[in-house]
Amino acid sequence: MYAVIKTGGKQYRVASGEKIKVEQIAADVGQEIVIDQVLAVGNGSEIKVGTPLVSGATVTATVVAHGKHDKVHIFKMRRRKHYQKRQGHRQQFTELQIGAIAG
Repeated sequence: MYAVIKTGGKQYRVASGEKIKVEQIAADVGQEIVIDQVLAVGNGSEIKVGTPLVSGATVTATVVAHGKHDKVHIFKMRRRKHYQKRQGHRQQFTELQIGAIAG
């Protein structure tokens, strides 16, 4: 059984027992959270697609860790204009262990 969830402005296809990294969620490590923004639920060949959400469907997940992704380097340059700009960014994430999918 799998589900398509929406969190942090992005969509993820998840199954029970998977670990995923999502945009940072304000929750403590070890805390169980319920994601109720479920866009689709599939089981084998049958699938339920919401308009836009599947009513009554939820995904429970446990917060495993918080952290930062690898640095993304931004380099801007205008040739022959003596302009160079370097910047970097590390996006924060929350790692989730997917539990039960209901719906």
